[in-house]
Amino acid sequence: MILVTGATGTVGRAVVDHLLAAGAPVRALTRRPETAALPEGVDVVRGDPADPNSLDGVMAGVDRVFLLTTGPDLAAHDATLARAAADAGVSRIVKLSSGRTGDPAADDPIPTWHRAGEQAVRESGVAWTMLRPLGFMSNALHWAGTVRAQDTVRAPFGQGRIAVIDPEDIAAVATVVLTESGHDGRIRTLSGPEPLSPANQTAILAEVLDRPLRYAETTPAEARAGLLGAGLDETMADAVMALRATALEAFTSMVHPDVEEITGRAPRTFRDWARAHRDEF
Repeated sequence: MILVTGATGTVGRAVVDHLLAAGAPVRALTRRPETAALPEGVDVVRGDPADPNSLDGVMAGVDRVFLLTTGPDLAAHDATLARAAADAGVSRIVKLSSGRTGDPAADDPIPTWHRAGEQAVRESGVAWTMLRPLGFMSNALHWAGTVRAQDTVRAPFGQGRIAVIDPEDIAAVATVVLTESGHDGRIRTLSGPEPLSPANQTAILAEVLDRPLRYAETTPAEARAGLLGAGLDETMADAVMALRATALEAFTSMVHPDVEEITGRAPRTFRDWARAHRDEF
């Protein structure tokens, strides 16, 4: 049995689907099972890593855990889940971390939170693998509204480039690592096949949609206001903006071979991703 946390999010749901396709038994942890809308055959259980008492029995019969937590309390939640896994005799934890965690110069909130989370997993005594994606192609969906209404992509840090990865490739890697041996104690940095700026992504979207699109660079202050307007609190908005700013550094533009090494195929391109999500734009 493989427990997936964060199972209703973009990456977690993809992991659930990939595990089911591989024939693995899956249990999904969620705060709200009634709205999880997960596939038939998934054992959906209620639990909240902010409340250790809610995790009683969640790990029963679980052999491996895909660990995905977010937010300022990420490290505490990782520690709670890792301790529960250790107490239940779980044999392996695969943690979804942040690519920036591997950059020693990164002292902004999100990689800092993930470093502490990774340390909590190591200290649990359970065998571990860390997956560190550089950035998600799916973040481009935040542009869908202005693309539909104005044929425009608005984003800050126009000169920055990130080797973004399709969440489906993260899920494919996670499935291999969860179901096969030989990955314990490994750190895997996951990237797409090429570094792209917002303008590069805009041009690719325009080709896929077969209509002209414009990239308009916003200021960091405008982008932060947009995050607050979308419902993020100030702590998360500041953390996301700090992470976005790292697109201007060389670390996030590096292409890594890990996806192909683990899955046996090259990672999908942003064009592949855009074609799969064409209708949303």
